[in-house]
Amino acid sequence: MARRIEHLTTSPRSAGEVYSALTNEAYLRDRLTVLGGTNAALLAFTGGGGSTSYQLRQGVPADRLPSVARGLLGGDLVIDRAESWTEAGYAGTVEVTLNGVPGRLDGTITLADTTSGSTLTLAGQVKVSIPLMGGKLESLIAEQVAALLDRESAFTTEWLATHP
Repeated sequence: MARRIEHLTTSPRSAGEVYSALTNEAYLRDRLTVLGGTNAALLAFTGGGGSTSYQLRQGVPADRLPSVARGLLGGDLVIDRAESWTEAGYAGTVEVTLNGVPGRLDGTITLADTTSGSTLTLAGQVKVSIPLMGGKLESLIAEQVAALLDRESAFTTEWLATHP
């Protein structure tokens, strides 16, 4: 059974400014350098005509993982993440897979202006197909995704302040 995830982050910057960062190759490389973990890489990037797609690889060392995940993976966690964005409506999709885990996260991402900046909302589901442990891992993944989105939001705000 899949676990729904919905997470909202806020920014003092407009949706257009945040979108410009999220679809900027230099920003993605900078974000990976700071937040990407071990062996982080921008694997693919295509943009133009109002749409952008990219693939990221991020890593989490085994010693920073909960014991249940360490036991399952037998090593570091490798996260492959593909995002596709369209300028119309500042909307996107995300697909995340994890090495050694028969599961994935799929969702939509939307940016919207507010009176004090903007919000980024991820709505999706986490599905792990492991009997007895799947639900626990789905919950763990959802928590970690929410924490990562919060860190990425803070990084984006700082990055935009120094990259007008």
